[in-house]
Amino acid sequence: MLEAHLEAFETKMRQAGLPREIIDTFGDYYRQLVNGETGLIPDAEIQPVAEGAIPSLDALGDYVQTGVEALPRSVMIVLNGGLGTTMGLTRAKSLMRVKDGLTFLEVIVGQTARRRVRLALMNSFSTDRDTREALDRIAPAQAPLMFMQHKYPKVLRAGLAPAHWAPAPELEWNPPGHGDVFMALWVSGTLDRLLNEGIRYALIRNVDNLGASLDEGLLGYLAAENLPFMMEVALKTPSDVKGGHIARHRSGRLILREAAQCPPSEMEAFTDITRYRFFNTNNVWIHLEALKELIRQNGRVRLPIILNPKTLDPRNAQSPPVYQIETAMGAAIGLFEGAGAVRVPRTRFIPVKSTNELLAVRSDCYVFTDGQLLRPNPQRSAPEIDIRLDPAFFGHRERFNARIPVGNEPSLKDCRSLSVTGDVRFEAGVRLVGAVRIVNNGPTQAVIPAGSVIEGDLVF
Repeated sequence: MLEAHLEAFETKMRQAGLPREIIDTFGDYYRQLVNGETGLIPDAEIQPVAEGAIPSLDALGDYVQTGVEALPRSVMIVLNGGLGTTMGLTRAKSLMRVKDGLTFLEVIVGQTARRRVRLALMNSFSTDRDTREALDRIAPAQAPLMFMQHKYPKVLRAGLAPAHWAPAPELEWNPPGHGDVFMALWVSGTLDRLLNEGIRYALIRNVDNLGASLDEGLLGYLAAENLPFMMEVALKTPSDVKGGHIARHRSGRLILREAAQCPPSEMEAFTDITRYRFFNTNNVWIHLEALKELIRQNGRVRLPIILNPKTLDPRNAQSPPVYQIETAMGAAIGLFEGAGAVRVPRTRFIPVKSTNELLAVRSDCYVFTDGQLLRPNPQRSAPEIDIRLDPAFFGHRERFNARIPVGNEPSLKDCRSLSVTGDVRFEAGVRLVGAVRIVNNGPTQAVIPAGSVIEGDLVF
């Protein structure tokens, strides 16, 4: 039965035009699934990483000059496969206007142009066309390299056969996770092209985290210490309890454990931020020659499997239960002898996963530096802001923009927290101070007049 199913999977992937190397990689993971491999990493196999065991970015000043010299041999690789469906987007998330009227893509193109470093984008089947059309309009002086993320077929939990869904065949496939970036670099020829251009060092980051940059201290540390792989980690806060954390495996290597890899009975320990202190920011650095050598030795990059249980149609709870086979990019830390991690400030981790975070970034909580890097507003004295917008009225981007139009974002630099319940629209020039709670219990939309200053509770 295994061989019959595996043959069916291979035929399906071959008909979809997927490369032989990716079909073989999926086959490895499928065999693990059939053999009962869950990908779970119990506490008995790992130990927390002590705070003093990881160098801090602010202690890497001596490496800055090395980093400056390494910039011409560096590339920023951006994961550009997402659509931002949680915010109701149907196009590439990178094309959403995020700050000062600029899209994620425009900001990233500007960042790399100013630093004169190479830019590469890993697009998906969902984002490639939109991204190419947008780059034609942006017309950067040096076009970024682009390569494609692959896709894996979904696996029926009952019987482990390929999933079929006649109403929407595209739902028979899932993204393989950002761990696919390494094989995608190799199979596409992008890895060899970069090496042939003299590029040796890469920062790989998400498109929606504008806090990440080719920092000279981090780059210099990677180059001077000849690290094959390096992960940026930050101290966990209560908002990061479900984020993947690093740990020391009993083999002695650092590893990454995602929430989906934690046994359900041990989730209390997983979410204990005093035990597992460091979460993965998903900013990783890699020595490209070390990556090529790893692939040369093993034939492919074999990351720990993540089984993500879903329904075949995520919008239909009655559709068949499936497994999505995925891998995490950061898990490669366990594949390289001598891989390391650096503790970084949260200024390098400013993801936009929801409209709550979108409001924070669009507002004066954050500003651009001269190098178009996103940083907290130096005029802001309060800690990281806590924003909670009513998802019924602000959860999707179109609803959000209708109530907080671009350019009408309230001033939040003096705001500690903001909670909005009900249908509320902001006019221009509103200023929020301290802890603000706005509630509209009425049947019609409430309007915050232009120029208003609000402190405390406002109930309509």
